Amino acid sequence: MDLFANSWLPVVVYLLRDGPQRHSQLLVGAGGISQKMLTHTLRRMERMTLVRRRRYAESPPRVEDELTEAGRDLLVPIYALGAWVERHGPAVATAIYGEPPN
Repeated sequence: MDLFANSWLPVVVYLLRDGPQRHSQLLVGAGGISQKMLTHTLRRMERMTLVRRRRYAESPPRVEDELTEAGRDLLVPIYALGAWVERHGPAVATAIYGEPPN
């Protein structure tokens, strides 16, 4: 459960589902995450062996992050959670807020 303690971790895993991404691509895709939080999340994921960082010897320097096998396996519960939200999200939102979301 510690994996989901950081609310951005599942978002970043989902964004990396189709292959390596650069930092700037992840910032745009995540919409709302700060550069500092993205860096913190990616470093944490790297320590957890969910993400592999590749540094290319180019000018200017290029860095890409990609999911490891463990990171790709994490997509299974993330997809399951998304399916649950699609089925039950409106009822939960109605119970909390009194009306379904738009």
